[in-house]
Amino acid sequence: MAMKMPTEYKLVAEHVGIEYRVKRTGEYLQAVRDVSLQIKPQEFVCIVGPSGCGKSTFLNAVAGLLPFNKGHLILDGIKISGPGKDRAVVFQSPALLPWRTVVGNVKYGLELRGTDAAVMEEKSMAMIKLVGLGGNEHKYPNELSGGMQQRVNLARALASDPELLLLDEPFSALDAQTREVMQNELLRIWQETKKTAMFITHQIDEAVFLADRVIVLSKGPGSVVAADLEIKLPRPRNEATKADPEFLAKVAEIRELILNEKK
Repeated sequence: MAMKMPTEYKLVAEHVGIEYRVKRTGEYLQAVRDVSLQIKPQEFVCIVGPSGCGKSTFLNAVAGLLPFNKGHLILDGIKISGPGKDRAVVFQSPALLPWRTVVGNVKYGLELRGTDAAVMEEKSMAMIKLVGLGGNEHKYPNELSGGMQQRVNLARALASDPELLLLDEPFSALDAQTREVMQNELLRIWQETKKTAMFITHQIDEAVFLADRVIVLSKGPGSVVAADLEIKLPRPRNEATKADPEFLAKVAEIRELILNEKK
């Protein structure tokens, strides 16, 4: 059993470096050079940065899906060495099983863990209701819009009751109007569950709207943390928040940071 170390943080990254082998050339590329950060319990943190800076690579390492060659990742005082039921990932693509209904997809992860049938049913139905899909339990993925499919994806992740919710650009494939709806829905769900969350996005306004803190990674390859900014906008937030001068100022500040990183 891994030894648990005392910590006030839910997630700690200490000088994490990640490299991978380029198949075409056989060379090794340092995607992430030296990333250190901390996320507190119940905190919502967004990570942004120039394209190719290793945002998703870092998330995959935290998820235990990708090895890292330097540093430490620590969740609840225990070093991460692979996937675990204490983490759940919401990817850009819902990746729903087309032969399963909404409730069947939400149950899937619980089934793999051998969860009691009655408990599984109760949890799945509760999460379906939480994400606003009540009444759609028996529909199949091809009967759902893109936004509804992503709600199923989120419900499936939440059903496992993870300690850390990892979201990798979950709304990037949606149209602008649906994306705004999903941003507000995610905030509503987060307010109810208070899950510690790490959210990857290219959209600066999305990051500021959602987050307690926004972490900016430097230009890749070989990225580091360029800035760690607290977002002091009051909660709960809604579309009116996006007209707040403080919101606009923070978006402009982060945009300038990223533009400077691209130079």
